[in-house]
Amino acid sequence: MDLIVTLQCQDQPGIVHAMTTSILLCGGNIIENQQFTDPVTKTFVMRTRFETSQSLADAEKVLGKGLGHLNPKVTIRPVEQKKRVLIMVTSESHCLRDLLYLQELNELPVEIPAVVSNHETLRPLVESHGISFHYINVKNFGKVIAEKDLSKIVTDEKIDFVVLARYMQILSSDFCHQLPGRIINIHHSFLPGFKGAKPYHQAHDRGVKIIGATAHFVTADLDEGPIIEQDVAHVNHTATPEDMIALGRDVERRVLSKAVKLFAEDRIFVVGSRTIVF
Repeated sequence: MDLIVTLQCQDQPGIVHAMTTSILLCGGNIIENQQFTDPVTKTFVMRTRFETSQSLADAEKVLGKGLGHLNPKVTIRPVEQKKRVLIMVTSESHCLRDLLYLQELNELPVEIPAVVSNHETLRPLVESHGISFHYINVKNFGKVIAEKDLSKIVTDEKIDFVVLARYMQILSSDFCHQLPGRIINIHHSFLPGFKGAKPYHQAHDRGVKIIGATAHFVTADLDEGPIIEQDVAHVNHTATPEDMIALGRDVERRVLSKAVKLFAEDRIFVVGSRTIVF
């Protein structure tokens, strides 16, 4: 069995020894390992992939016993067990299309059982991929009722994490608290930043030279969650607002897909208000 185990705890002597000894005790062979100690918080994080002939339950028992004295946060799962993601969209399709495409190519190790939207626009696209499409009319029913329906879908579909692929609604604090560190959003990024309507037109008017995107975890504080991935593209005076919009779409889809892949592979650790990414 091919397993991935992650560990997060306060830095202290003997952590690596405890992990490697525990893996050895369950007949494991380490094939990949990464570790880091955050110098500010003194938090130690570790991601280890190993092979073992033991069952998942037996490996969990051995690692639990060997690592318990560290008071760690530990996760362990078979590599073949893909995380289940719920994608939320409004009417723009570029991020959704990229996620569906990469998943079909087996380049994105996730299962996509359902897509939720506050518009019907993307139903044909989603259903053409054999995926359930859920229309939740936030405008007519209000956020409270809409998020009750959303929570039911998360529960019924056994969702591991949620991706906002250009979902143009603000989630409530209550819903964010239900899934801490399990909701990923994509947001355009400008230097300087522009908010409100037509940000790319605002950027064009100011002669912006760099545009980009930021993928981050969603918290109760709007667009202020820990950052997972970022990228930028350079533009010059020849770029029209339409050129910038097209370039922005490309950066957004790439950044979001990479963030989803990192999460799906257990490569992200949240330490305070920032992330450590392997």
